[in-house]
This record gives sequence, structure tokens and C-alpha cells, in this order.
Amino acid sequence: MLHPATPSPFIFDVDTDRFQTEVIDASQTHPVLVDFWADWCSPCRALSPHLERVIHELDGQVRLAKLEVDEGDNMRLAGHYRVRGFPTVMLFQRGEELGRFSGARSRYQIREWLAQQLGDGLSIPHEPA
Repeated sequence: MLHPATPSPFIFDVDTDRFQTEVIDASQTHPVLVDFWADWCSPCRALSPHLERVIHELDGQVRLAKLEVDEGDNMRLAGHYRVRGFPTVMLFQRGEELGRFSGARSRYQIREWLAQQLGDGLSIPHEPA
């Protein structure tokens, strides 16, 4: 498993059994990103630290659920959401998919994408000078 260097209550592993509660239901109160990733996927490993850093910077405004597609029944869930490649990151809010992107992105690109998706509902800290 990929885990942040500094543990965060806003970053957690999820599976098919907990997806409804920890992603769909939880997205009623705060946006939840879901990272569909695989251990063998190099772009997944490249993306993960950038996602985790953005979540740390947002300090609880957005949560990150990491779903390892090769574990248990998780590939079926990826199929349900028509995930075609890895990594795919989906944003849920109010129980619905708000947006998605595939492939590795920089921290800056992730921050911009979240700002576009969430608009005024997100307070993104300024980059240090």
C-alpha cells in the first residue's frame, strides 16, 4: 500500500464494502476524491504523493479515499464507474460524481482541477513565495 509520510485523518484506504459509507454517504458533508490505483502501475505511484500533499494542504476540506483495484472485489467497483485506466481519480460531492481525471498530474494541476470542480466551495491556500 502507498501511505503518506505523515499520516492524515483525511487520507484512507477504502474497498467495495465500505465505499457507500466512506465515499458516497461521506460526500454529503465534504467532497471525497477517490484514487483508483494499482500496485503495478507506475503512473499511480507518481500521482499518489501529489494527491496526498494537496489533501494535506487543504486540511480537511477534501478527503482522499485510496482504492487498490486489485484487492478483493474492488475491480468490479472500478467497472461499475467505467474506469478505463489507472490511475483514475474521481471527485464525489453530495453522493454524485462531480468530475474525474486519468493519468499522473502535478500538484499544481490537481489544485487547479479541484478549484475548477468545487469553485467557491474550496479555499486553496496560496503557494509560499
